[in-house]
Amino acid sequence: MKIAIGNDHAATDMKREIIEFVEGLGHETINFGTDGYESCDYPLFGEKVGRAVASGEADCGILICGTGVGISLAANKVKGIRCGVCSDTTTAHLIKEHNNANIIAFGTRIVGSEKAKDIVRAYLEAEFLGGRHQQRVDMIMDIERR
Repeated sequence: MKIAIGNDHAATDMKREIIEFVEGLGHETINFGTDGYESCDYPLFGEKVGRAVASGEADCGILICGTGVGISLAANKVKGIRCGVCSDTTTAHLIKEHNNANIIAFGTRIVGSEKAKDIVRAYLEAEFLGGRHQQRVDMIMDIERR
């Protein structure tokens, strides 16, 4: 699987750890985040990952900023993106099973590196269940079309 990863300055170190972890699982990564520590604007990176996923350049995405919230809001402005913030493995698993989220986000100030790896693993191992959940995802996407 090809996974787009984006981050701001607060999450540079965690992004590096997550890239190493994801590649260790056998996936390819595309780094859309900053590699520096200078203050930068997280919406730029949320949009880049969102556009890569929406266009099919990447199969899914991972976003990291201080809380995960701001960068996820930016990604969700891209048509076709369903991104949610995950601070635990249950949410990470269910966001894929029930919402067919194509991007997850988390905060480096909220979860530590090991928890972040657990969140990523839970998300990547989950599969969308379809069925009644498809109807709800369709309803969400219909909002975007209106």
